[in-house]
Amino acid sequence: MPGTNEQAVTPDLELDDEQVREYLKENSDFLQRNPDMLDFLHVSHASGSAVSLVEKQVSVLRERNIDMRHRLNTLTANARDNDKLYEQTRHLVLRLLEANSIAELHKAFHKAMASEFAVEHATMILFGEPGSEDGCRIESAESAKIEIGALLKGRKAICGPLRKEELGYLFPESGDVGSAAVMPLHSSEDLGLIAVGSSDASRYSSSMGTLFLNHIADVIIRLLPYLPRNSSG
Repeated sequence: MPGTNEQAVTPDLELDDEQVREYLKENSDFLQRNPDMLDFLHVSHASGSAVSLVEKQVSVLRERNIDMRHRLNTLTANARDNDKLYEQTRHLVLRLLEANSIAELHKAFHKAMASEFAVEHATMILFGEPGSEDGCRIESAESAKIEIGALLKGRKAICGPLRKEELGYLFPESGDVGSAAVMPLHSSEDLGLIAVGSSDASRYSSSMGTLFLNHIADVIIRLLPYLPRNSSG
């Protein structure tokens, strides 16, 4: 029998990180009930020095605040750009609706691209008999398919640094064009296309939105059947 003066030995309980984490999760008010512990908790700073938990929390909140301000500024800038684009598009649509001929439609599109949208290069190509319409660029659908058939297959907007031959066909008198956005005009048949270009190879990319071009194309497609082929002057 063990001696009466022998004391029972209680093994040391060692807590691992996971147990501490679970305890704090289940007792989220622990630091509120024990505020003095904040003075003992320190977090390593990027500079190598240690800061208190309170200082760390203030630093994190400050960084989050700066990040939120940057995001808000970006959203505000995007909203301004979208408002401006909406107004420009509305004015262009009204001008297109006022056109009394295909030639006037063609002129209204190019004028708005240059003056309001500040587009470096713009083109509207309609399919038909070449030379049949004064003041417009009319090309046969067959020749267009030979030159830029890949841009017409999908019947949707294509943006990016196109092949030199494709850019040369779209903008024959514009010199070096680095990138472009092309929108086919298609209803029950291929009617033509509209395109905008830039000397900057990164101006138009595959990741950019094409809502503007789609909208303008939809308006032109619906107007073309009701406009006379010859300009009234």
